[in-house]
Amino acid sequence: MVISLCLVLVTYVPLLWFVREIDGMPDPARRDLLMRQEASRQTGGLLMLTAAEQRLDARLHLLKEQEMSAALFPPALHFFKSKPLIRQSAVFKLLQKMPKGAALHIHGSSLVGVEWLIRNVTYRPHCYICFTWDNSVRFAFSARQPFPRWDCFYWQLLETLRSRIGDNAGFDNSLIEHLTLITDDPDGDYPNQDVVWEKFEKAFIAAAGLITHAPVLRDYFYQGLKELHDDNVMYAELRSGLSRTYELDGTIHDKIWFLNMFQEVTQKFIKDYPDFLGARIIISVHRARSLSEVKAAVQEAIQLKKEFPDIVAGFDMVGRENTGKTLWYFREALSLPNELGEELPFFFHAGETDDEGTEVDQNILDAILFNTSRIGHGYALAHHPLAKELSRKRNIAVELCPISNQVLKLVSDLRNHPAAVLMSEGHPMVISSDDPSLFGTTGLSYDFYEAFVGIGGLKANLGTLKELAVNSIRFSSMPPHLKDAGLAVWQNKWDDFVSDHS
Repeated sequence: MVISLCLVLVTYVPLLWFVREIDGMPDPARRDLLMRQEASRQTGGLLMLTAAEQRLDARLHLLKEQEMSAALFPPALHFFKSKPLIRQSAVFKLLQKMPKGAALHIHGSSLVGVEWLIRNVTYRPHCYICFTWDNSVRFAFSARQPFPRWDCFYWQLLETLRSRIGDNAGFDNSLIEHLTLITDDPDGDYPNQDVVWEKFEKAFIAAAGLITHAPVLRDYFYQGLKELHDDNVMYAELRSGLSRTYELDGTIHDKIWFLNMFQEVTQKFIKDYPDFLGARIIISVHRARSLSEVKAAVQEAIQLKKEFPDIVAGFDMVGRENTGKTLWYFREALSLPNELGEELPFFFHAGETDDEGTEVDQNILDAILFNTSRIGHGYALAHHPLAKELSRKRNIAVELCPISNQVLKLVSDLRNHPAAVLMSEGHPMVISSDDPSLFGTTGLSYDFYEAFVGIGGLKANLGTLKELAVNSIRFSSMPPHLKDAGLAVWQNKWDDFVSDHS
């Protein structure tokens, strides 16, 4: 099977001939060999493409050349400004049809497009809204007018408010603004990371009252899986804190209920779409919590992993790294699985920072020290040669989320993303979308575009895309037999894709 080539260890031809002093003009044959050797090291560089794949690769190369020579190059622009250009891109339209494997870094509370939340969920009966003193909103479903809470002193039934305003479209658009970061002037509205992260966290809080209503949550997860499937994604691992879920009468469900519900929804989706491989949860806790709270969360996650082995993938710490506590601060909690002899894989956010040399910057090394299975974002990894070497040796993949890194102001021009170094070295890597609803994306196609055209540049080719897609299944938390089955399904889809577009 062609896929197996992705698993071959890279061995390089010695370059001793190159370091010898050269008199006169260098031998063109040696130059050609040097170029081919370097190209072989990049992501997908060792894959042997079929004749049909070579034809599609040539087509992609030509299309990419045309886009890179255009006056406005989308990856050089902020995503909120480049999105209309990307949607018109011939490369993007091909990527939408490409089987992309798995989405391994998405937060469950930002999975579904905000349009669906506003134009579907907020029109359901018993939906109340409240406007807070800091110009945010809160939602709640209730059989009667809710009591004051969450900085909310006056709750209004949305149905009544809409009838009084009379402009549903305009009102809905204003609500969408509260639940996303989208703006016409991203640089002016978000002058620094502090400002954009404040709006980012407010958007999560605003959506919570909608998403955590039990009947909505069932529909929400099904809709989220459908949006992924529509974008030719076959599997997902979602970060989730297993939020307290409520009923119309105020009844609160526990985390066992949450996981049972998620399992039921996933099974129903697989029944409706048999080519979908499934979905799992990475239990997450915010890094702003206390050490005792994280200890309790780790112990609870260990138990939930035992009770739901097919649904719970592992554990992560989430939240802004620059202002949160470090992984080392929580070392007593994170050492518990090993001390107790229990299984709890880690999937740590680490290196989502540009504060080089700080304690936060050391999260990259600590994530590896605690045997993380993957590294979430890993933006700072290129600045840590030992961490880069260790993660490569241990086959720890970086979960690259280009649009998130740009919108949250780690990098402005994606051609300058440090992952370009990792990609040129063939570092283990997957592509994901982090918080698609807040950025105005769905699925993985937009992030694949930014990674393929912007970060990878002209040298990234069809082999790059193929290896990234295969990696997403290979580095997932699925057991080996399901990975093998998933790779076989993906290969069939890939062959059809290549045949249809070469």
